Amino acid sequence: MADKHAKSAWFSLCAASMLAACSPGSDFRDLDVFMAETRARPIGSVEPLPEFQTYEAFAYGAADRRAPFEPPIEVQLTMVDQAPTSDIEPDLDRPREVLEGFPIADLRMVGTLQRVGESGLFALVADRSGGIHRVSVGNHLGQNHGRIVGVVETRIEVVEIIPDGRGGWVERPRTLSLDEG
Repeated sequence: MADKHAKSAWFSLCAASMLAACSPGSDFRDLDVFMAETRARPIGSVEPLPEFQTYEAFAYGAADRRAPFEPPIEVQLTMVDQAPTSDIEPDLDRPREVLEGFPIADLRMVGTLQRVGESGLFALVADRSGGIHRVSVGNHLGQNHGRIVGVVETRIEVVEIIPDGRGGWVERPRTLSLDEG
C-alpha cells in the first residue's frame, strides 16, 4: 500500500513540475518585442513574375549542303565510266521472304530458341507491326538483300548486298543486337 502512495506522489510531483514549466510567468519579453517590431514594419509587395517569350524551334535546312566558310571541293566524275569491280550481286530470282518487306532498322531481335539436342540457334525477330518471326542462318531479312550468316545469343549477324554507285554491288556487314527493353 505504501508503494501505491509512493507512485501517486511521484506522478503528482511530475505533473506539478510540467505545469510549472508551462506557466505564463516565463520570461519571453525579448520574443514579444521582436514580434511587435516585425508586425509594425510596413507590409511589402511581391513583384509579378517576368513575362517569358515562347521558344520558337528552328529547323536547320542546310545540313546536306556545303559549309559556307569552306572552299568548294572539286569532284571528278572518273568512276562513272568504269565497269563494276566485283562479281557480287543479289539473287533477284529467288522468292522473297516475309522479313524482306521491312527495312532492317524496323526489325528488332527479341530472343533466341534452341531445339533440344541441336547446336544451332534460332533468333526471334519482331517487326514493326508486332509480329514475331523465327529465323536462322541462311534466312533473308531487310530491304537490301540481307542474308543471316550467324546467330548467337545476343546478336544476329547479317550481310547485306547494296549498290556500290558504279553499277555493281558490294557486301556490307550488319548486326541486330538483342533488344532487352
